[in-house]
Order: sequence, then C-alpha cells, then structure tokens
Amino acid sequence: MNAPWDPGRVAFSIDRSQSTPITAQITSTLRTAILDGRLRPGTRLPSWLDLAAQLGVSRGTVKAAYEALTDEFLVFSAGAAGTRVAERQAPRPVAVPTIDIPRPLQDLERGFSLKPLPFQMGVPAQDAFPAKIWARLRTRACRANAMAPLSPTDPRGEPELRAQIAANLAITRGISCHPDQVILTSGYKNGLALTLLALGAHGRTAWVEDPCYPVARQALEIAGLKPVPVPVDAKGIRVDHGVRAAPDAALAIVTPGQQAPTGVTLSPERRAALLAWAAREEAWVIEDDYLGELQLGGRAAPSMAADDRSGRVIHVGTFSKTISPTLGLGFVVAPLSLAARFGEVAGYLNPAPNVTTQLALADFIGDGHFLRHLRHMKALYRERRDDLHARLDKDIAVEAFAGLAVIAHLPKGTDDLALAKRAPDLGIAPAPLSVWSARPADAQPGLVLCVTNLRKPLVDKACDALAALIGDRGATLVRAQAA
Repeated sequence: MNAPWDPGRVAFSIDRSQSTPITAQITSTLRTAILDGRLRPGTRLPSWLDLAAQLGVSRGTVKAAYEALTDEFLVFSAGAAGTRVAERQAPRPVAVPTIDIPRPLQDLERGFSLKPLPFQMGVPAQDAFPAKIWARLRTRACRANAMAPLSPTDPRGEPELRAQIAANLAITRGISCHPDQVILTSGYKNGLALTLLALGAHGRTAWVEDPCYPVARQALEIAGLKPVPVPVDAKGIRVDHGVRAAPDAALAIVTPGQQAPTGVTLSPERRAALLAWAAREEAWVIEDDYLGELQLGGRAAPSMAADDRSGRVIHVGTFSKTISPTLGLGFVVAPLSLAARFGEVAGYLNPAPNVTTQLALADFIGDGHFLRHLRHMKALYRERRDDLHARLDKDIAVEAFAGLAVIAHLPKGTDDLALAKRAPDLGIAPAPLSVWSARPADAQPGLVLCVTNLRKPLVDKACDALAALIGDRGATLVRAQAA
C-alpha cells in the first residue's frame, strides 16, 4: 500500500537550545508518528533534501535520522520509490507471569546495591574510601585503555596488576610467587569458582570449617562436592577431627589468618598438621584470605601459602574488604604445578574482568596508595571497634571480638535469623550467627556486629536500635551464654 505523505500528521519541532541532538529530535518525532499510526505503512517520507529544506537543517542530518529509523525496522529504502514506512505486525498482548522468583542469598544479604548500615558484614567503611585518588587513577586508566591495541587481553589479568599483586603479597603476606601464578578474578566467589573448576574434584569430599562462611559450604555443594564440617576451636580448625572424618578429602577450605566468623588465628601446630595432611594425601588447601592484612590486634600472621613447601596451598584473596566490593576484583595465587591449568581455565571459561579497573588498581598499589590505605583503615577500625565495645558494655555482654566484628550470643531458642531480617527497619544490619553453622537449628544463636561502618555519630543510635530489636524496651538485652 502506498499512502501519501501528509505533513499535517507530523508536527516537527526543532529546538536548538536542547542538549538533545537535532538528528535525535527528528528521529523521535517520526518514530512517535509511526508507532501512533499517524504515518501508515507504505507512506513515502519526504526526500532528505525536501525535509532538510523544510526544517532548516542539513541533508546529512535528515539522512542520519532516516538511517536510525531503518535500523529500528520502522522504515525501509525502496530505491527510486523513496523511503517508506514499513509494515508492522499488530502487537500481541503479553501475559505477565505472576511467579515469584526468590533473589539469591536471601538469608545472607539484606539486598543488593543498598547503602551500608551499621553492623553490616562484608562492607568496608564507605566514608573512608579514597574517592579522589581512585577517580584520578581510573580516569588515567580509561585514557590508557582507550589507546591500547585492539587485541585479546590476557585472560589471567593485566601483567602490570599481577606483578604489583605478587610484589605486595611478598611484603604483606609473606608469599613468594611469580606474577604468572597470579590469576585475577571478580572477587572471592569467582576465585573459588575458578579454583573448583581447575581442580575438577566433582564427587569428592571437602573439609569446611564449622562455623564457616555459608557461601563456601553452599558453593561446594553446587560444584558437586560433599562438604564435611570440621569444628573450630580457639586454635582454629581441628585437623585431627578432619583426618578422622574424611582422611581422603580432595581439599579443605580454611580461613587461617582470621577465621570467619570467630576471628581466631590458626595455630602454628595446626598449620603444620594441615600442610602435612595435604602433602601426604595429595589434597589441596584453599586459603581464604578474606581480610588479608586487616588484623586489628597487630601484624597479621603470614599466610599459609608462605609456609607451603609442597605446593598444596591455593591462596584466594579479594580487594572487596580492603578497598571496596565495587571494584569487582580479587585474585588467586596458584601453586606452580597448577599455574598453567588455572590460566587455561581462565582462558576458556573465566577470564579476568574489567581491564580499566585493573590498570587503575595497578597504579593504586604501585604508587603506594594501597599500603597507606591499609594503615589508615586498621587505625580507623580499631577506633570504631573500641567505641562499640565501650558502648556495648553498658547493655550487652560481648562474647568475642572477631576480626572486624563483635560476636554476641543470644539465649537459646532465640530466632536470630528473624531478628536480622527485621533489623534494617531500625536502621541496622547485624548478621545472624546461626547460619554460619553446618547445623543452624542446633547452633548457638547470636548476632555478628561489624564495626566498619559504625561512624562515631552513629554508635549510640545504632546501639539503641539494637536494644529495641532484641531487648525489652531498652532493658538488659543480651546475656552471653556458652554454646
């Protein structure tokens, strides 16, 4: 069908004072007229020259608008017959399903991309992020990346950043490694996924600390391994218990520097026993170094990878706690015997993310900002921990200090998960302790109170909110009990 052009059906209004380009204004006007049915299928649009003269714009501007509409399949070129409005199928009614798909990690995260609240776990101090320095370095990295060769990037990550991480680990964690042993990831979870892919231990058993980071335990199950809970005491994971329960396990996931959530450091005797078991059984130790150098009670203990003489430790680190989770960067240090395998898996299935952020982080570390930032954060977190301790002593019997958090047990029978879900309504976000246990129903209930975002003006208000959450109108709220 050939419908004539009717100028009255299309009201063009070109406003040169707008920030919207003139081409986009013409495109939008014609698009609306077509979708509204004012321009019927088959209608011949004016030539570029005619419409340009009518609107007082260049012919190229009209041509660009027509090309945009062609890309959207709203018009087509009919050669000598000009540009015409395309036939379109009548829109079909779309039935919106009423299913409710639960979001992931519902029992562990109150939501995503939300402003951090006092006591919230896993989020560094937002007010202490070096925003100006980072913005400058990232701008510089954007320019450098824009001028980089248009060729595939190294799936293990940018060589500059891997070299900086290797050098930094030698200083802060006592690890001696080649940059090619360092594989960049998008964070701890991605590093764990890369490791499990590289090891190919599907169907085997794996030791996990009890209590432990719930994500690690669930990740093993998703990857097809059977988690074997191994209890943790004041000296760390009970290696003797693990040997009795699963001597032929393929791997063990541990947090030896600062155990999560208890905060204890794995004793030298237990370290030696764990490394001896791994060497004897040809098993692997996945070292989750989630807080790295952020030891508030002094210098952090060397990593297990620093003591590994048999090449059985896989070191997994992240910058989400030391800098910010928004960076989306972490790393794995593979033993020499596995370095090529990790690189291969990264190349085929798990390449390193976001080159621009990698380049900015390389400069952040290389220019000395990272170590200065760590020193500042340790001092800041000690101050915030002490402020919380002083305030909590009035109302709450603190059971333990654990890394960057305080643990307080609740009376038996308390539903700490329900309390944690209600807490954001009061402006706080403590984590339930029971979900860290392999058997939450039998675990001692409690709350884990992180200090990172507990700024001084918020301490009293946050503690009052905690009182309202778990107390009786501000009376004595928590009584520490033995598990």
